[in-house]
Amino acid sequence: MTPVTPRYRSYGAHPVRRIVATVADVMAAIIGLWILLFLVHANRSNGVVRFVHDAATWLAGWSQGIFTFDQEWARVVCDYGLAAVVYLIVGHAVAGRLYRR
Repeated sequence: MTPVTPRYRSYGAHPVRRIVATVADVMAAIIGLWILLFLVHANRSNGVVRFVHDAATWLAGWSQGIFTFDQEWARVVCDYGLAAVVYLIVGHAVAGRLYRR
């Protein structure tokens, strides 16, 4: 009988790969949470809302001002949404490539 060895080929089984994908997911989730809080007009003087806004602005700082829609909600959704999608795509692409090396 052959010994059973761990299989790292399944998605997310490799620990480093799983960490990279999780960090990308958390970053995108923070940005997504800010978009949701903005759309429901959350109280910006609340500490939690302020923290989420500050974190999302820091994470998506590079994508601010790319879109110039007249309506503020469209700018927020597109500017922050672009950053969230890029983090997801790049983070999972990097996680996928880590195993192949």
